[in-house]
Amino acid sequence: MLVLKAVVVLGTCLFFSLAPLNTKIVGGQAAVQGSWPWQASLHRITSGSHFCGGSLINKDWVLSAAHCFQSLSFFEHLIGVTSSTIFLHHSIDLTRLITHPSYSTTTQNNDIALLQLSSSVTFTDYIRPVCLAAAGSVFGGGTKSWITGWGKLKFADTQIPNILQEVQIPIVNNSVCNKAYGGIITSNMLCAGLDEGGKDSCQGDSGGPMANKNNSQWIQSGIVSFGRDCGIPKFPGVYTRVSQYQSWISSPISSDLPGFVSFTSTESSSGSPI
Repeated sequence: MLVLKAVVVLGTCLFFSLAPLNTKIVGGQAAVQGSWPWQASLHRITSGSHFCGGSLINKDWVLSAAHCFQSLSFFEHLIGVTSSTIFLHHSIDLTRLITHPSYSTTTQNNDIALLQLSSSVTFTDYIRPVCLAAAGSVFGGGTKSWITGWGKLKFADTQIPNILQEVQIPIVNNSVCNKAYGGIITSNMLCAGLDEGGKDSCQGDSGGPMANKNNSQWIQSGIVSFGRDCGIPKFPGVYTRVSQYQSWISSPISSDLPGFVSFTSTESSSGSPI
């Protein structure tokens, strides 16, 4: 049986995705506790060490990346805290792990997974679900996006931070990103980063959310998937495009469907919006 553990200090979404406490990642800063209440941390059950992120999308399901689970059969799951020094857990069985049937380990296409909890979490200011980008959402180049996670602060690091990190970076048009990565970027992916580098997701951030603010509401647009090292110039990070998977995400969820919200931003004055 897969075992999941959840923090109790503590992520439908249309009401709770306001993140009332919101006012490393490479080049980011420590997040204020409770500012990203849907953020999850997945831990190896054998060592207790963090290996991937995730996001709470309703009271029973967490969204993450398929590549996080290719070599793991057991793991722990910690929800809704920003410092490992205050982890307080109780055990929750994980009843289901679903990775996308067309996930490619070669190209990382369809890098998405769902985790079902055996018992529902209770929403508080520190545990709230995030809304998801609906099918047809548009994220133009330059759209400001937030990445959060407990991943490495730089590529060569051997340790990860105790405090949840956050960084804001712009969307990069898929056409630009595709040239950088030699033609492997698909319409199921989003890219984000600075041309000069220095701000990016890194190892350990995988599976965690890319989020965009729509007025007072937060919408998850992407899932941390892959990149070239961390924060190097000309190579933005690559994220699974959540809006491509509305039907797939909704299909196994029998009740309390996640909230999907249409998002349109065409900040770039040139190039393809995707």
